[in-house]
Amino acid sequence: MKIDLISDTVTRPTSGMLDAMMSAKVGDDVFKSDPTVTILQEKAADLFGMEDALFFPSGTMANQTAIKLHTQPGDKLFCDKWAHVYNYEGGGAAFNSGVSCRLIDGDRGMFTAEQLKDASAGRADIHVPFSRLVCVENTTNKGGGACWDFEELKKIKQVCLDQNLDYHLDGARLFNALVVKNETPKQYGGLFDTISICLSKGLGAPVGSILLGSKEHIAKALRIRKLFGGAMRQVGFLAAAGIYSLDNNINRLAEDHQKAKNIEQVLNSLSYIKKVEPVETNIIIFYVKDHLNADDFITSMAKKNILLTPMGDGKIRIVTHLDFSKEMLEKLVYELKVFKE
Repeated sequence: MKIDLISDTVTRPTSGMLDAMMSAKVGDDVFKSDPTVTILQEKAADLFGMEDALFFPSGTMANQTAIKLHTQPGDKLFCDKWAHVYNYEGGGAAFNSGVSCRLIDGDRGMFTAEQLKDASAGRADIHVPFSRLVCVENTTNKGGGACWDFEELKKIKQVCLDQNLDYHLDGARLFNALVVKNETPKQYGGLFDTISICLSKGLGAPVGSILLGSKEHIAKALRIRKLFGGAMRQVGFLAAAGIYSLDNNINRLAEDHQKAKNIEQVLNSLSYIKKVEPVETNIIIFYVKDHLNADDFITSMAKKNILLTPMGDGKIRIVTHLDFSKEMLEKLVYELKVFKE
């Protein structure tokens, strides 16, 4: 039995999702004639109370499109030092949009309105990049699935309004945060200029992300998606999986969160564990003690068919998901407990 905890992107479509995909009505989406894609986009826009939405093959492309539509070459965006748009999108902000990133030293991937105000203060003339965009990530990947405080997000919005900055949410795992915090998509739709959401992480679709925004933003995004090579043809088969995931797989995220809390509790009881970051959603980040090596520990677990992810700086990541069964949890707990230092 292989236990793959590298990411929540490793899930496979359920039988119900496969049935929905195989029975999807499709057309050529480049000509806006795929009815299932249209249904997905309208469903997502309605869910968030936003004007329009666009289907993308990946979350990175959705985020990079958002950055490009909000900025011009030579501009500057603000994000946390651990933000996905800076660390894990191949330098795309610089390559695709020609913008620089002003990194904020937040806590577990989350900064405050005051920190943003300080970072964006100062001269604004021809010698410095124009400040254009603020990007936040909820939940934070490198921060261990941490959830932003919504009141702080509203304060950041006010800074954006005061300083004429656009506001983008990398909501790859936003639904995990919504379930934990008992918040609604419309709360976020009313706050951000654009939002990306991923369907292929905790929601279990095989492929796909959505970018939400105003009709003007999505019209620009359609052009940028084409430039990036992201226009797709009979993609309704994948859009059907996205529809199924939104209809069936949001509330069940609580199961992933509970399994993660169980793992957190076990890790905190083990003598060879140095630290476990607080667990809020489906991501557990922990450190083994200094006399052990994180890569060696990961290799040892892999020999037992348990796959974990190194996150740098001695961090090890576990991500729970819908393919992670109760039996797998029991096996993982057993192997963690019998591990010899």
